[in-house]
Formats: sequence, C-alpha cells, structure tokens
Amino acid sequence: MPKPDLNILAQFAVVARHLNFRRAAQELAVSPSTLSDRIRELEEQVGGRLLNRTTRSASLTELGQHLLQRTADALAVLEDTANAIAAGAADGQLVGRIRINGPLPALELRLMPLVASFLARHPGVRMEVVTQNELVDVVAGGFDAGVRYEEKLAQDMIAVGLGREQRMVIAAAPDYLERHGTPSHPDDLRFHNCIGTVFATGNVLPWSLASKGEEIEFTPQCILLVNSVVNGKMAARSSLGLVYTFEDYVSDDLATGRLIEVLPDWTPPFPAPALYFSARRLMPPALRAFVDHVKAETRLHTTPSGR
Repeated sequence: MPKPDLNILAQFAVVARHLNFRRAAQELAVSPSTLSDRIRELEEQVGGRLLNRTTRSASLTELGQHLLQRTADALAVLEDTANAIAAGAADGQLVGRIRINGPLPALELRLMPLVASFLARHPGVRMEVVTQNELVDVVAGGFDAGVRYEEKLAQDMIAVGLGREQRMVIAAAPDYLERHGTPSHPDDLRFHNCIGTVFATGNVLPWSLASKGEEIEFTPQCILLVNSVVNGKMAARSSLGLVYTFEDYVSDDLATGRLIEVLPDWTPPFPAPALYFSARRLMPPALRAFVDHVKAETRLHTTPSGR
C-alpha cells in the first residue's frame, strides 16, 4: 500500500475542521471536485471511508476520526516549522497558530486576558478563539485546545486551571427591590420577576443554589429570556427583575450600588474553568508556550487560598 501523501493528509485535516468541502476548498484554493478526488485517493490508500458525504456537509467516520487524531499533531508541528522558516524567524521569535474553543463566559472572563498578555509577548503567533457552548471533540474539530467547566475529560486530555474560583450572583436594581421586596430564601423567587439566560438550542440556564448542605436547582418562570450578558444587565438595571449571572460581569454595578446582590449565602464559589488539550507527544511550540504562559500567570494571580 502506498504511503499517504502529506499534502493530502493536510487537506484532509482542513476538510475535517470545516466538515464542508466547499468551505475547505475555498481555504485551500482548489475546486471542491478536486478536493473530493484527493480525499477519495486518500481513502483508497488507507483502505476505508474517512468521511460520510452529503450534498451539504460531511462527517468523520470512525476511521476518519482515528486518522485525524494520529496525524493532526504532526501536521500542526510541520505547519509551525514551515511558518517559522517563511517568517525568517532566525532570531528565535515564536510563530504558529493556536485554535481554542469554549463557552462565552469562560473565554471572556478567564481566557482572553491570558490571550492578550501572551500575544503581547509573542507577536508572531496567531490565535483563533471560537465561542462554542456545546462540548465538542477539540481534535476532531480542528482545535488545539478547549476551555470548559468541570466536564469529564477523556483520559488523554490534560487540564490546566484558569485562575481563582468564580461565583454566580442574583442581583436586582434598588428600585425593583423597594417595590417587590428582597427575597430571603430561594422559595421567594417564585414571587419575583426573573431574567433568564436562553441558549441557541432553546434550553434555559437553570439557577443552581446551595447553602449549608442544601442544594436547589430550578428553572424559574422568567419575565424575560436573553442570550446576552449585556441585555441581562440592562434589564436588571432597568428594574425589570432579578438577574442570575457571573459575579465578574456585574462587579462594577454591585460596587456602585446600581445593582444589589440578594441571597448571597446561596451562591457559593465554584472552580474556575480549565484549559484542556491532548496529552500529545508532538505539541506545537506555540501551544506549549501558551500553556506555560497560562500556568505562570495563574500562579502569579492566584493567592494561596485560591480566592
């Protein structure tokens, strides 16, 4: 059996990232038919179907997932090496590309400050940060790493915590509390106007509360559902009701009294999200440097108590 061509393997990795031949062909500057022919050639070389094709999209077969997992790391290292040569990085400047996905709050509140400080030190690196609330296979999706909260990770994944603990809070405007009263127990929330968070799937974020060993998780009847933190804060500031959100998003409002926290004893801290990535032997230099940067920065800004 002939050895698979590295160029075709690289093209397969692009198709696997997009799961769409037309978009992959645009990135590779070839026609979709030419790209399809090359993937068929690769399938003949490996002796099995790599992709299930439809008229609009594609999905990886089990063999395709296995091939991607075996080749993605090596291709990333080769790409970084080629970029370094093309950039003439004889002075040792770090180059390469890093793709990371994760839910919006984790990216905004924890990852992006680290991305900003890392790119300031390594201007030759290019990063792509993609918001994805659903849990996906980072390797199959063409990502170098992901950011998640407490999800169970595969055995071949390594997780690095992103700083201190976080909290959710329930808050409302002073005017709203004057008119409707301040809840003293989660049971009181059923008599209040609540502002909830809805996802693209239509699912509504439940409110998770805990105090002295008692745990309550429920989805309130909401006067308003939003899929934007900004819109939720605006509604709460306008005295429409109680909002349930990350403390970091409303810290300024709480400090100035524009919003007032309620039921603080029912929203304990929880672990920060983690950056996770494959325990790969061939980690691209740019990703290795970013992981080291994350470890150093989180140690620097985390107190011994973790708060």
